[in-house]
Amino acid sequence: MKAKILYVEDDESLSFITKDQLELASYMVTHCTNGKEAWAAFKKGEYDLCLLDVMLPQMDGFELARNIREVSRHIPIIFLTAKSMPEDKMEGFLLGGDDYVTKPYSFEELNLRIEVFLRRRKIVEEARKESVSLGRFEFDYPNLNLRTADGEKGLTQREADILYYLATRQNQVVRRSDILEDIWGKDDYFYGRSLDVFISRLRKYLSEDPELSIENVHSVGFKLNVPEAG
Repeated sequence: MKAKILYVEDDESLSFITKDQLELASYMVTHCTNGKEAWAAFKKGEYDLCLLDVMLPQMDGFELARNIREVSRHIPIIFLTAKSMPEDKMEGFLLGGDDYVTKPYSFEELNLRIEVFLRRRKIVEEARKESVSLGRFEFDYPNLNLRTADGEKGLTQREADILYYLATRQNQVVRRSDILEDIWGKDDYFYGRSLDVFISRLRKYLSEDPELSIENVHSVGFKLNVPEAG
């Protein structure tokens, strides 16, 4: 089945070319030219991934992403941005974005980023349905949920990917470079900063269990400390 993409871009020439390339790559594309139109389309349809320009009329990409995340923690969001300041990109991650592509971009780069998320989704769907026990939590990776006796917390795909990476290596030191290469496909300064944002979020989610911790291992990486069962 073809993956469905919500593509939001107000540049007429760029959107014409990108939409055409996406459809040639066998994606089903809904293209919107402003944030309000895109929000209405999102509420009416079901999508596998969102491509959001940041600078949009009527409702910008950040506000649109915030609205989407209030409805769905699961759908991957990739920002398309001409902004080069790291602070702007960090804002996108803080709002729940999963990745970004900086303009001008090649379609090959964009398609690679899309394929990473769709391929990972397929891997997740094929993963064992068993939950991973983490102290008071049951971590349901395929469904992107952290559950306790008091309720559950929905995770974004990136949050779940990083937690799963650490959870399957619990009580072991994991190198930053390995996380970046295996999850983002690239080890650079900016992705390293975004990894720190996701780690901070995960620490907040896990703080309900004081026996769990994600430890910084200086100049190396991280270690998810989980108490031994029994």
